[in-house]
Amino acid sequence: MTKVSRLTDEQNRSWSERGFFRIPGFAPAETCNAMQARVIEIVRNPVEASEVGARVLPENNKVGGAVANPEDAVSKVFGLHRDGVFSSFALSEPVVELVAQLIAPDIDVFLSQFIFKTSGAWGQPWHQDSFYFPFEPPRPVVGVWLAVTEATLVNGCLHVLPGSQVEPVHTHVPDRRPGANHGYFEIVDHDMASAGPVLMDPGDLLVFDSHLMHRSTDNESDGIRAAMVYHYAAAGTVDRSEEFFPSFNDWRPARRAQ
Repeated sequence: MTKVSRLTDEQNRSWSERGFFRIPGFAPAETCNAMQARVIEIVRNPVEASEVGARVLPENNKVGGAVANPEDAVSKVFGLHRDGVFSSFALSEPVVELVAQLIAPDIDVFLSQFIFKTSGAWGQPWHQDSFYFPFEPPRPVVGVWLAVTEATLVNGCLHVLPGSQVEPVHTHVPDRRPGANHGYFEIVDHDMASAGPVLMDPGDLLVFDSHLMHRSTDNESDGIRAAMVYHYAAAGTVDRSEEFFPSFNDWRPARRAQ
């Protein structure tokens, strides 16, 4: 993986002004391929998924339909950051040293999800990740989004609203599409006209503030748009998620200053 010493001036500026930055070629193809192969193993073996502690969520618009493989009907798999290649990446020095510069010397990883985004899968509407994170203190929380496959306009790449990280958490309403995926909420009270897509190649890493407004579009391609996402917060953060909705969070120390 890319060695990270200090954030560059450009990365710091983009973080302050836009709420995100992208690092091309952060992870090698071997890492991306290993992640995809491992999560398919987990999805195809419910017993192993239970042993790992993974939570497999269906792609609702494919429920009941014919699929070639079990993973073709999966939306996301949560709770992977204690397993194999996923843990290795989450706790790797290049990742934690990068994230610690944006949060604090002592950080935890608390959430992980593999996103399959198979052909025909719906996108996720405009939202802020911090809506799902009722924490004390509320921020900073940082997400790292690893492109496991190419992310394009056709297969449903992310779109972000630069500068929206300075906004408070806006009102989110349940995704208004009939049969929307579990846990999908959307922002309906903000102008998104200045948003733009984030095109990514396999191995690229998007680092973003949890208040950044973002969405993804439907996968209109014949292939998959896979990504692996982790979220980090300062050690000692108080998690109030269980008071609002069943939590998918699993807190694990990621870095401790020497």
